[in-house]
Amino acid sequence: MLSRFFTAFFFFVFINGNPIFNKQKTFVTTASFSSETSKKATIVESHKLEQLRNKKIVSLSIVLLIILFFLFYFFYQNNKLKQKIKRKDIKQKILLNIINAGIDSQEVQQKKIASFLHDNINSLLSSVGLHLNTFTAQNNIKSDEIQKAKSILAEAHDLLRDISHDLVPSLLVRFGLIYALEDLCERNSNATIHFDFSSTVPTDKRYLEKFEMNIYFIVSELFNNIIKHSEANNAKIVLSERQKHFTIKIRDNGKGFKAKKINEAEGFGLNRIRARIKKFKGSFDISSKVNEGTKIKIKIPIPH
Repeated sequence: MLSRFFTAFFFFVFINGNPIFNKQKTFVTTASFSSETSKKATIVESHKLEQLRNKKIVSLSIVLLIILFFLFYFFYQNNKLKQKIKRKDIKQKILLNIINAGIDSQEVQQKKIASFLHDNINSLLSSVGLHLNTFTAQNNIKSDEIQKAKSILAEAHDLLRDISHDLVPSLLVRFGLIYALEDLCERNSNATIHFDFSSTVPTDKRYLEKFEMNIYFIVSELFNNIIKHSEANNAKIVLSERQKHFTIKIRDNGKGFKAKKINEAEGFGLNRIRARIKKFKGSFDISSKVNEGTKIKIKIPIPH
């Protein structure tokens, strides 16, 4: 028993005292410590990477939210602007329809009044003048009162003829648009302003009556605006027909106006012009500069 105890004791001392065994034990302890340190470092690094990834995800989410917010805002503003434009277009269409309805009604009434004046009143006045002349000739009457009556009848006849012409120009009805517009230039020319006329369309060319009436009144209204507002001494109208479109170009050397004030300058007269042109699906462009005059271009498809 004692011999076994001493044998074991010496064996233990021998192993502990042996440098080989001590080195091996130290190596095992060091390796175990290094392994634990490496595991901890890996865990820490993994944790840092996860935190960095989470930060990136949060940052990306914030950026996406900001982008979505701006997209939504721009979409909302765009939709709001579209609605505003749509409402404006609807209002403009309603206004144009009202103006066109008024124009159509006015044209019908003008034709009726012109026809009534020409066919009835003027005929009656002519008949009265004829009977008066016959009576004075048969009875050989020479009286200042009768001469005054004759001159009053002639003046009334001329006034009614002019009114009838303004309502529905007889030249327009009888000879067509080109001839009537040339006559319009001559009648509006005076010592203050001269209207030049130029046309590549034959004078005897005829269009639909409604088309000719609208073009005539458009040009007449524009001439009135030039006379009243431009302070020009010269204006020119050029007519042409190309690719089934009728084109009108009007230019004056008046005082002009700023382009920004074009919309402000548009009163009921220009609105009526736009309505007439819109009715025939045409285009209406105005360009003007201060002290450089005004240019107007109208292009309308020719109806068949």
